[in-house]
Amino acid sequence: MKKLISIFSMMLSLQGCIFVAGAAAGAAAIAIVYDHRTIENTVQDTKIANAIVNRIRTVPALKEDSHIEVTVFNGVVLLTGETPNANWREQAEEIAKSVPDVTRVYNQLSVEGPTSTLTRTSDSWITTKIKSQMLATDDLKSSSIKVLTENGTVYLMGMVSREQAEIAVDIARQVSGVQKVVKIFQYKN
Repeated sequence: MKKLISIFSMMLSLQGCIFVAGAAAGAAAIAIVYDHRTIENTVQDTKIANAIVNRIRTVPALKEDSHIEVTVFNGVVLLTGETPNANWREQAEEIAKSVPDVTRVYNQLSVEGPTSTLTRTSDSWITTKIKSQMLATDDLKSSSIKVLTENGTVYLMGMVSREQAEIAVDIARQVSGVQKVVKIFQYKN
């Protein structure tokens, strides 16, 4: 009897995985519909981000003593996180600028020790709440907006109209725990 219950429980949990995978696939399909970048640009952004991350990892101080996040949208690079040394901050920016096809670098690295796991978890929760609110807003094509939260500061990136940008900023500002909202949008009009 215990075996039967275990097998049944495993089947139910696997069904949940299938649902989650299906939901993720559906969300990805919606993202493709609203994302104003071409597939080539999306792939290029991924290559740029990977190249920057790989180069940063070759510098021991940046890899071991810093927390650096790299986000890329349409060749625009956003560096967020913390590094305890101003020279390392500049070094991370120079690495990002040296990667081919980078059009601009926004260096938002703060000069301080890396944030705690608790802070990063809180940041992830803030990002999730913002994305959920954006998804629930009929007038907003939220899948064309990247949301990143670092130490309570929310960064919004994407290719949007000015009206869409203002809706996104208003949503982000209303979420509990948000200290500041930084727009790094490319405007369509």
